[in-house]
Amino acid sequence: MAGDRTATIRISAASARYVKPDASREDKLCAARGEAGIVAADLPAVLAFLSRDTDPEIREAAVQGLKGLSREVLEQACASPHTHPRILELLARLHGRDPRVADLITGNPSADEGALAAVAAGEIGRTAPDDADGGDDGEDDMDEAVDEDEDEFHSKYQLAQTMGISEKIKMGMTGDKEWRMLLIKDTNKLISISVIKNPRITEAEVLTISKSAVNNDDILREICVNKEWTKNYQIKKALVENHKTPLHHAIRFISALTEKDLAALSRSRNVSSVISTQARRMLLNKKKDR
Repeated sequence: MAGDRTATIRISAASARYVKPDASREDKLCAARGEAGIVAADLPAVLAFLSRDTDPEIREAAVQGLKGLSREVLEQACASPHTHPRILELLARLHGRDPRVADLITGNPSADEGALAAVAAGEIGRTAPDDADGGDDGEDDMDEAVDEDEDEFHSKYQLAQTMGISEKIKMGMTGDKEWRMLLIKDTNKLISISVIKNPRITEAEVLTISKSAVNNDDILREICVNKEWTKNYQIKKALVENHKTPLHHAIRFISALTEKDLAALSRSRNVSSVISTQARRMLLNKKKDR
């Protein structure tokens, strides 16, 4: 692809030694195999760098390392807004079958159209075989996963580029989960709001949307007034915590939260002062009623 696909990724000096041009093959291979003691925060970035190495053994070891990331490291990388979009795209291709990974990447504000397309297109079907005995030597999987310049695959994202507004709205209201994940981020509000009106949308998707910084505030309003969705405690909690939720709706849901969550809200710097003040007030009232 064009030059804007070049990745510039920041890592600590201690970890950077393994990806510098003058790094020894032994050091690179040690890092790719997870034997270098690299801090968890840098591990996905280091492996992503090494997955592009000219040495096939290093590349393969790095891709296997990315496939074998611990659940904690994987989820942190997928959720962090500091993770580079190219790394998110690579993780989407390798772990996109995992619903949790797909949801985290979709809700990550750093996920660009390439990362989103990797999730939506189901690229993982060609990059992570199900059979435990391995089958081939994995080189084809690695090439498919790390080739950032490969733009020939037919993704739903690419298809969406040829569609008109009315077609996207129809697809938003009738399409499958991949279409919903793709179109919920459309900059046209008529298109993005259509997704929330799709009868096939699940509560898990609604929860993910409730946690995200959606471009269209009307989406959160639609969720707030849906009595079925707001029966779900986690959705109500997410709406209260989301700074884009209309304030009068967020305040309405505070009364349903547990004391533990109220206490967390009262100390949180990620919500408005109105929300944190209301949470403190409710905590005091609960204590008085005892």
